[in-house]
Amino acid sequence: MLPLFNLEENKSSNLDWIGESVAETIHEALGSSGLLVLSREDREEVYHRLSLRTGVVLTKASVMKIGEALDAGQVIFGELRVASGDQPTPDLKADLRMVVHVIDLKKLREGPEFSVEGPLDSLSQLETKLAWLVLHRLAPDNAPSEEAFVRDRAPVRVDAMENYVRGLMAPGEDQKIKLFTQAARLDEHFSQPNFQLGRIAFAKKDYKTAGLWLAKVTKSDSHFLEAAFLRGICKYYQNDFDGAIDQFRMVAGEIPLNEVYNDLGAALSRKNDTSATENFNKALEGDEADPDYWFNVGYSLWKQGKFALAAANFRSAVERAPGDQEATTMLGYCLKSEGPRAGDPRSEGRERIKTTFEDSAFRQLQAELRKSR
Repeated sequence: MLPLFNLEENKSSNLDWIGESVAETIHEALGSSGLLVLSREDREEVYHRLSLRTGVVLTKASVMKIGEALDAGQVIFGELRVASGDQPTPDLKADLRMVVHVIDLKKLREGPEFSVEGPLDSLSQLETKLAWLVLHRLAPDNAPSEEAFVRDRAPVRVDAMENYVRGLMAPGEDQKIKLFTQAARLDEHFSQPNFQLGRIAFAKKDYKTAGLWLAKVTKSDSHFLEAAFLRGICKYYQNDFDGAIDQFRMVAGEIPLNEVYNDLGAALSRKNDTSATENFNKALEGDEADPDYWFNVGYSLWKQGKFALAAANFRSAVERAPGDQEATTMLGYCLKSEGPRAGDPRSEGRERIKTTFEDSAFRQLQAELRKSR
């Protein structure tokens, strides 16, 4: 999804954020409906590689070239026009018209265009309408009715949307935080800035603040499951293992990722629940190259006094990461049949957590399976 090109006659870069906003709304709609959508970061990387400036009006050939560089099956682009008259900055009653096109890059065929028109202060409703039209075009069998789609997406204030999009476009973290916070303050129903603020706080290991923001991410948000996963980690590091288990189980029920099973196993292990081993094994079955998964299975077995089985897993961890001193130490405990000692920091609470939520490969597989049906 490319940002809409600004075709305003008295063009002002002050309105280029609208094109980015439409792209974000359509991206959210497609992503939350289970479609694989390439990220904004991927798009910006291709723009940089092809020496294209964001905000310029591109030819259809350039649009297709971007789509091909991204290895996309469909490319979505369009244009917008605001009737601002002689005013450098249009008021919220100014007429806004937006048009979106979809090109099937596999069949080299352009589908029908979709257009909406209305006052600028109804931008949120206009974007939602466009998003539903595109979703219905690309996934008619999975798209809800327009009424249900609109009902699940409360309109967002224009000033909140502007602050959020400018936050995405801002180069510095401090500026991003300021703009995202302003967006969240202006409209408490606006989910996306909450996720961004939660992710920033999480990266700083401020788990209490991150958890508060992530708890506000709504189910209609394409980042809902990732937010729940990160929130589970926040609870884990705040020793709320029951809360972490609830979050990880919910996410695992929707999307069976190795890292989710691993972290669920870690939270269960901290409560000395033997079902931790089962979840660690599910993570290991999904990626036997990861030494952390071997370590966690071994650690769980070691806590249960199954020293021989645990030793085999620790050996596998060391084989994959020869410099892993902790795994080597744990292997030594197993060979000596030395079990856990209460309060020993060298062997207590050593479960390894995964913090990266890699759902794109799973969603790509789902997309391929849908195509083959």
